[in-house]
Amino acid sequence: MIGSSFFFLNKKKPSPSLASQTHQYQFSFRPLLNYSLCSNQWKSKMEKTQETGKKNGNSDAEQSVKDGSICGYNSLHQLLSANLKPELFQEVSRLLYGLNCGRPLKQIKLPEYANTLSSKHDFDLQAFYFSAEKELIREARVVRVGLIQNSISLPTTAPFLDQKRAIYEKVKPMIDAAGASGVNILCLQEAWMMPFAFCTREKKWCEFAEPVDGESTKFLQQFARKYNMVIVNPILERDISHGETIWNTAVIIGNHGNITGKHRKNHIPRVGDFNESTYYMEGNTGHPVFETAFGKIAVNICYGRHHPLNWLAFGLNGAEIVFNPSATVGKLSEPMWPIEARNAAIANSYFVGSINRVGTEIFPNAFTSGDGKPQHKDFGHFYGSSNFSAPDASCTPSLSRCSDGLLISDMDLNLCRQLKDKWGFRMTARYEAYSYLLGRYLKPDFEPQIISDPMSEKRSS
Repeated sequence: MIGSSFFFLNKKKPSPSLASQTHQYQFSFRPLLNYSLCSNQWKSKMEKTQETGKKNGNSDAEQSVKDGSICGYNSLHQLLSANLKPELFQEVSRLLYGLNCGRPLKQIKLPEYANTLSSKHDFDLQAFYFSAEKELIREARVVRVGLIQNSISLPTTAPFLDQKRAIYEKVKPMIDAAGASGVNILCLQEAWMMPFAFCTREKKWCEFAEPVDGESTKFLQQFARKYNMVIVNPILERDISHGETIWNTAVIIGNHGNITGKHRKNHIPRVGDFNESTYYMEGNTGHPVFETAFGKIAVNICYGRHHPLNWLAFGLNGAEIVFNPSATVGKLSEPMWPIEARNAAIANSYFVGSINRVGTEIFPNAFTSGDGKPQHKDFGHFYGSSNFSAPDASCTPSLSRCSDGLLISDMDLNLCRQLKDKWGFRMTARYEAYSYLLGRYLKPDFEPQIISDPMSEKRSS
């Protein structure tokens, strides 16, 4: 056991059926060095996938398109681990994932019950530990955080209520695994309770919308109470009090099952197939930070990750962990995915949990995107790859690109202040200068501050 530094864990006794597993934590601190990082069942599964693909005559590229893998591997980390010599992979990992307090990120050994659920229900399960330097006055503030990524369970042609209930059944074992592992704060993906149908522009999908205290919240409240766990519940919200307006919303469920508050998506995409403004507009809740029993958290929903000032605002309001529940596809954003959240964690001195859904969702009717390309029935592949980023520039490997998963991380929140002290970003920022520029920019007569070279015209002539 780690000792008193893990004072957030097990604040309430879990249910008797899980008590024996939950209280027997073992922390196996192994550096991020080898292929064993992915659980054995996942290594075996991907090896079988590769073998099947070869037997069927599929090239690596064809296999990737078919199952969403990367040349038969479920993540970039797994591909590199399997194909590089250990000493080379160690150096590549240092460059890709950074160092946490000067050391490679370490892996946590979870209770056997969680591993059993992972194997039985076929989801990726990984766990890591972000440490902070030991302080002389403050005790360590370690909180255990979880992220869930999942595909839909039924075809989009199935009855809507059946689709929603099937997703509930799919995520339940992952929530139980999180609870059995002592997770304090858990976040699900954007609009997790439905297919991401906002490409279609068909209004029938609005039937999935529900009030803040609706069915999905009630479903998750039972787990919050059972496991003493804060749960971030991103839903399609129907605001009954304001003309049944629809919003893209994250509901914060407290560790006693209470509704702490909500945040509505600040930035709505109008790019590619993401026609979300057909359904909801920009949120009106500002940049709230929720002070929970385990730390100060915020939610930067999906497209908001492309806006640096959105990240900044949550930091200015005191966030220690910012979740980014998302739904995004490979051709549109995958090169940006490992960069934006990590940069936000560094620039704002907080932890970031990035979640993306998995799979290819096919809709009954074809649609177009106004880009001259042929009509189609799917967004493309949602590439999963959920991960954590820390304020010291370290990050975890991503979950699978092609399968459901639960990512768990212990994080010492003292690291946030330590990095503020080290880099002094808040002290050296020029907020008054930014405020002056933004104030001018908002005025109709704004002119950019451009100083032209008086000699440039003479040279061109």
